[in-house]
This record gives sequence, structure tokens and C-alpha cells, in this order.
Amino acid sequence: MESPVYIQIHNQIRQDIEAGKWQIGDRIPSERDLAVTFNVSRMTLRQAIQTLVDEGILERRIGAGTYVANRKVQEKVSGVTSFTDIMIAQGKKPSSKTISYHVAKPSLSESEKLQLPDGAQVLRMERIRYADAVPISFEVATVPYDLVRDFSKSEVTKSFYHTLEKKGGYHMGGATQTVSAQLASERIADYLEIKRGEAILRLRQISLLQDGRPFEYVRTQYVGERFEFYLER
Repeated sequence: MESPVYIQIHNQIRQDIEAGKWQIGDRIPSERDLAVTFNVSRMTLRQAIQTLVDEGILERRIGAGTYVANRKVQEKVSGVTSFTDIMIAQGKKPSSKTISYHVAKPSLSESEKLQLPDGAQVLRMERIRYADAVPISFEVATVPYDLVRDFSKSEVTKSFYHTLEKKGGYHMGGATQTVSAQLASERIADYLEIKRGEAILRLRQISLLQDGRPFEYVRTQYVGERFEFYLER
């Protein structure tokens, strides 16, 4: 199974950065030029760039282009808590809308974060998460397909953690998380019902089972005015 074209472009740009073609702080070529280089549409190229932005590898600067991102200070947040549990604990009704759901070859980043063996497949899903019907976040979650192949789509999309624990018999462990700020793209703004360029919080999380195995790599963008992180030392 061949990876989607935008994932192939994602992989190539990341490899180019790691090989030193572009250094931290360098401006990469424009989307128009890259689209020509890769012989793809602007839309496909933009999707590839967005995956790299979501992972913190690239960063957009309004009116100035796209740059190789600086490494940011990271704040450690411990524990794995589901969105559903967080909303219920706050007296809100959680819900979600699945935008995409498919099995595919992992990108280089996904394979690395999930410590996947060669030839492994992943389930990649995009969801909008709501609290009392108000959009709170947009997330792209990637999980090893072998972990979920026996679960139905509804079991995975409605409450993934509960399905893993109750039906799969797995036990949640810790997580590594990085939180940073960025501005909403046109696509994300549309999903979250905000204006393009509004502040959003970006969370990248690798969730672990109790035995230390990574089972989820998720990139989530939260509406800055509707969600906040609480850190307890």
C-alpha cells in the first residue's frame, strides 16, 4: 500500500531538513515553487506543509512565508486523560465529528513516534471534538492498526480510550506532551468556527500503555478562548 502523495512529500521535506538542506530559521521555498518541484497541486502541497507545521517541524509566519521551526521549551504534563472524561468532569456533553478515517502506511514521523516495525500500518483519523455542541478542538490521531483492527469504527471514534480499556483489556500509562501556540489556518478556522489567524493551542502527544508501549500519536489544535491547560507540580 502506497502512502498518500502528501505524506510522501512530508517525508521528503523532513528528510531534506534532517540532511541539512535547510537549517533552523531558514525560509523554505514558496508553496507555488514546491508544488512545481513535486509536480502536485497547491492543495496537496499545502496539506503536506500543514502536517509538518502541526508536528512543529515548520512554522508559518504571516506575510513572511514558512520556516524551519526553532526548538521550543517543553513543559511536561503527566498522565493520559481522554477528552470525553475531561468534558464529563466539567459537566459538559462531549461529542465528535469524524472528518477522515483510513488505514495507511505511516509517515516517517508517525513511524518514529510510535516505534513501529517495518511494514506496519496505522489508522489515521481526523476529528472535531465538541463540548455542549461547541467546537473545542481539531485532532489528527494515529494509532498502530494492529491495536485496533478488531474494533469497529464507532468504538474507536466515540471513545477510543474507553474501548482500549474495556474491550481490549489494555491499561493506560503516561504520555509525553508538548504545547505551543500558533495561528489558525483557513481550514482549521472553518472546522472550529473561528476566524483565520485567531490564536490556537497546539498539543502534540504520544500516549503510552502501562507497559511503556506507545499506542497513539495525536496532534490537536484547541481554540485558545475555549480551552486551557492546567499543570500541577
